[in-house]
Amino acid sequence: MNRRTLDPEASAAAAFGQRLRRLRDEQGLTQEQLAQRCGCTDSHISAVETGRRLPTPRFAASADKALGTGDLLQRECQEIHHPSLLEGFREYVPHELRATEIRLFEVGIIPGLLQTPEYAAAIQDGAVRRGAITKQQAEERLANLAERQQALVRTPPPMVYAVLDESCLMRSVGGPSVMGGQMAKLVQFAELPSTVLQVAPYDLGERRSFDLPINILTLADRSQMAYAESAQRGHLVRESTSVVAALTAYHQLQAEAAPQAASVAMIQQLREDTS
Repeated sequence: MNRRTLDPEASAAAAFGQRLRRLRDEQGLTQEQLAQRCGCTDSHISAVETGRRLPTPRFAASADKALGTGDLLQRECQEIHHPSLLEGFREYVPHELRATEIRLFEVGIIPGLLQTPEYAAAIQDGAVRRGAITKQQAEERLANLAERQQALVRTPPPMVYAVLDESCLMRSVGGPSVMGGQMAKLVQFAELPSTVLQVAPYDLGERRSFDLPINILTLADRSQMAYAESAQRGHLVRESTSVVAALTAYHQLQAEAAPQAASVAMIQQLREDTS
């Protein structure tokens, strides 16, 4: 029997479908048998397993009961309808983990790859207090970030270029102690042989190339892709013309931003001011 292959990294729905299929296979159940236990049709099971239909909370609860999996599928279903990660970001992360070059630009907040655990936790705690995400989703985001940061210490490490808008440094997150630790981490990051850190000062004005955060990746085969976020979702772009345009704009931004020595001096001064 031919089976549609799913990429669990592509979406939460694909991850759910793959897990449901694996759990059913492990228990030796056919789609028809699982459908009988769940009170639905075998075509419904097939549609969920292949990502053609989104699971509902009611279906996830019935599947958990039928398979004896506690609330596992219900939690994964929640991730589909109330995701902890922006749509598009789940697809981006596996490419970032394999990239040979990573270019970052951020506004208003230190990029995740450069955050200390305390700074990252403060950001997620704030989102929980606002009701934007649940505590469990905050924990998932922090676990995801830790995995991404580990990719920076692989051998050989990727070359990482980071341009931070000055607002990233001026926005206080978690209080003076957290900010002091975060400034120290930025200095340590800049000292690595595989990194370049620059600050785009406020007076760059209209010469700043981007108004929104953007990441640009170069993979081992020299292919490139760009990832940008709006308030509601992320967008992964592979189309070469668009990626080349973004890369050109990034090079222009680097030329206009403060050089690394001046950027580190600014960060050092802010670090002293928070101590």
